[in-house]
Amino acid sequence: MSGRRVGQLFFPFALAVLTSCAQGPSYHATPAVAPDVQLRTSRGSDSNRAFFDSLARARSRDSLTLANPPAAERVLRYDTLAGVAWLEILHDTTLERLVRIAIAQNRSVQSAVARIREYRAEAASAHTQYLPNIAINGSESTNQVAFGSSLVGYRAARLTGDMAWELDFWGKFRRGYEAASADAASQEAAERAVLLSLVSDVATGYLQLLELDQERAIAERTLVSRRATLDLARQRFAQGVISELDVRQFEAQVAAPAVTIAQVERQTALTEHSLSVLLGQSPGMIERRGSLAAAVSALRVPDTLSASLLVHRPDVQQAERAFAAATARIGATMASNLPAISVTGSYGSQSQDPSSLFSPGTTVYALSAGFSFPLLAFSRGADETAAARARADQARAAYENAALSALRDASDALVSVRTSRDQMAAQATQADALRHALELAELRYSSGIASYLDVLDAQRNLFAAELGLSQAQLQQLTAAVSLYKALGGSWR
Repeated sequence: MSGRRVGQLFFPFALAVLTSCAQGPSYHATPAVAPDVQLRTSRGSDSNRAFFDSLARARSRDSLTLANPPAAERVLRYDTLAGVAWLEILHDTTLERLVRIAIAQNRSVQSAVARIREYRAEAASAHTQYLPNIAINGSESTNQVAFGSSLVGYRAARLTGDMAWELDFWGKFRRGYEAASADAASQEAAERAVLLSLVSDVATGYLQLLELDQERAIAERTLVSRRATLDLARQRFAQGVISELDVRQFEAQVAAPAVTIAQVERQTALTEHSLSVLLGQSPGMIERRGSLAAAVSALRVPDTLSASLLVHRPDVQQAERAFAAATARIGATMASNLPAISVTGSYGSQSQDPSSLFSPGTTVYALSAGFSFPLLAFSRGADETAAARARADQARAAYENAALSALRDASDALVSVRTSRDQMAAQATQADALRHALELAELRYSSGIASYLDVLDAQRNLFAAELGLSQAQLQQLTAAVSLYKALGGSWR
């Protein structure tokens, strides 16, 4: 067949492919949250705002509370080029190193990365559906056929290049590739969600260890103080100044911080074991050098944020890409139930002897075009399209629900940051006042002015207040980490 003849047959089909229209709706990304929506804390406590601010100002003027100067202020941020840059707010290079170890070694992250490779490969495979299938086929055979009463034997050797191409007239393969690409992007978002959750969990676990270390220091300091008070009480009992009841009461007080130390040791070990698993290593001790108080003193979080930051949330991105994939599959399903137009061709050589292949007069070729229209499956195709549309509606609802959940999470976290900050202000004021009260009570008791009950009450109240302050500091920092996670890793 001449090249001109081949062109006459092939050109109409190529033109049909170029001018064809993809079936089904085209996807257009629309934000599920209006960009002008603002995230802000509730105004219900504004009447107390001046009071909480006055507590903070009063403590800042008290030179006795500034034995450790605060670290430089930094606003929590997220650098998209360095996923752990936001951790600078905690002023802890050890935590940053642990996060990098977790990202490199965590098994969930490794599994997520492997899933991304899987979906990318499937998307690349879907893209090859555009192209014709080309194969080289060869055979060599001995044959005998009957013509009437005669038997004819012959030998045949054949080597051809064969092509089979289903033209993407209705956009079936294009929509399939769109869906596969959206699936791959959805998995990439899922991998970012795993990373975001991992970084948040490592940071939270590390902060819990710092808080437990702080609780242990408080308990040990309290134990030393109470043992000194017990020694004083024993001296006064020996002198006949106080009764044995006073001594026994002080002995009971000494046991309380000792119990806390044992509890803290157990909780510290359990937290280290959990954090070790996140780091992808065997349970063991976790190095830490940071200070909870220093991180708290530097933390600054705005009370109002733009909801547009939620576009960084990987779960919202994942749901949006899943919606895009489901939309593309509507068109793919519709196109699969329309006539399939295909072109097949073959070109090569056939001879009685393999050694004479490609000799003059041995050329064989074939070129054909056809279509296939599944008439009896037409009703089934309509049902399949209806099912695809229903799945797209489900995906759209899931996307919108993910956006609403993101709004709720971010709003909850923002409220938690503000209220925990106010709670810490009140706790710090209480602990400071009780610390001075204990100093006065001990001074009055050693002078014989006050009773042992005043000292006991002051010790108990201060111990509880200092533990409460430590937990409030942890709550504020973990609330900031939760806000970082709720916003998908950033605010600006």
